[in-house]
Amino acid sequence: MADRQRVVIVGGGFAGFTAARTLARMARGAIEIVLVNPTDYFLYLPLLPEVAAGVLDPRKVAIPLASNCPGVRHLLASAESVDVEARRVTCVDAEGNRRDLSYDRLVLAVGSVNKLLPVPGVAEHAHGFRSVAEALYLRDHLIRQIELADASDDPEERRARCTFVVVGAGYTGTEVAAQGQLLTRDAVRRRPGLRDQPIRWILADLAPRILPELDRRLSDTAQRTLSERGVEIRTGTSVAEAYADGVKLSDGEFVPTRSLIWCVGVRPDPFVESMGLPTEKGRLLVDEYMNVPGHPEIFACGDAAAVPDLTNPGKFTAMTAQHASRQGKQVARNVAATYGRAERKPYRHNDLGFVVDLGGLKAAANPLGVPLSGLPAKAVTRGYHLLAVPGGRTRISGNWLLDALLPRQMVQLDLVRGGSVPLTSSSPERPDGLSGR
Repeated sequence: MADRQRVVIVGGGFAGFTAARTLARMARGAIEIVLVNPTDYFLYLPLLPEVAAGVLDPRKVAIPLASNCPGVRHLLASAESVDVEARRVTCVDAEGNRRDLSYDRLVLAVGSVNKLLPVPGVAEHAHGFRSVAEALYLRDHLIRQIELADASDDPEERRARCTFVVVGAGYTGTEVAAQGQLLTRDAVRRRPGLRDQPIRWILADLAPRILPELDRRLSDTAQRTLSERGVEIRTGTSVAEAYADGVKLSDGEFVPTRSLIWCVGVRPDPFVESMGLPTEKGRLLVDEYMNVPGHPEIFACGDAAAVPDLTNPGKFTAMTAQHASRQGKQVARNVAATYGRAERKPYRHNDLGFVVDLGGLKAAANPLGVPLSGLPAKAVTRGYHLLAVPGGRTRISGNWLLDALLPRQMVQLDLVRGGSVPLTSSSPERPDGLSGR
């Protein structure tokens, strides 16, 4: 079947993974589908904070492409460039070899990278949270700080090592602070030498409240839960400068710490602008069918695409996993429509609600607009994730059950060093520092 048309999908995140799976089911072998991705798995990002907290094994949130994308050829490589006129993608594989890949249809779903702000010292001293490698590093780092604090006789050093600063109070930052605070609290309880040592967590954001993108009631629930645990919520505040031994906040306070966790947000992968096509704030401009104007063979979806929000004229859809997965499904149908196998339709969405896991038995959720907190919200949150994750549900449930019944293993494996996952990396999923889409 050498004469089959080839569809190349660049990126295996929520948008690319869903697009590949959906298109393969619709095509049934009639077209060749190639998924270009630097890892052999799809990462279910919403559960990554639980990996950092030691609740979930990292393999549980890494969904293998081979077994979950039947009918899709996976190319373990990074997209380096696209020749739009020649319809060719240049890729670099895991061993540094280059190859050209021609396409008849191209779906760009390269996603996003850490959002950097021009704050002195942040690139050198902060760490992001977008990959399994970063989650493993953070878990080791948190446990290490507790261990080093226990080994120190200097009160100032102990205080600094037991202080943790999270910048960015969106979904990721709020869940990282919630899960991390519980992890360090458990670690301290097992060390008699730190029995009287306070553990300080600061969650800072320039917004007037945490989770500013959510309903006020959910935001208030999350803030109340974290505050009751002792997490300091600093709204209207960010980092003015970062140092090896602490951070200076925008309100002038200097906080001695060895832990600065950067969860400010994301920006489109710089690869998008390298294509030379029209963009909007780094996102590839597309129409409501997720087609690039003037290039009917090129589609884009997810964080890489500025998709018109038909429910909010004049705006573009937000950069969220919920949008990315839905867009991936619709873009697959629109690609299939070009082969006469589906009906071309614009992307239109309806919010089903949001869930935020706050660790332990706490969560906040608003399924179908109904605000929930406590155990009901926790049940809805975990139920949502089990429905949304494309594989490994039994293993994830098993980890949750074991976490509820058994104490966590407080060991640092030291598999990922901080220098191998710098905040400036365009591909934190590859600790070797190679760029990748």
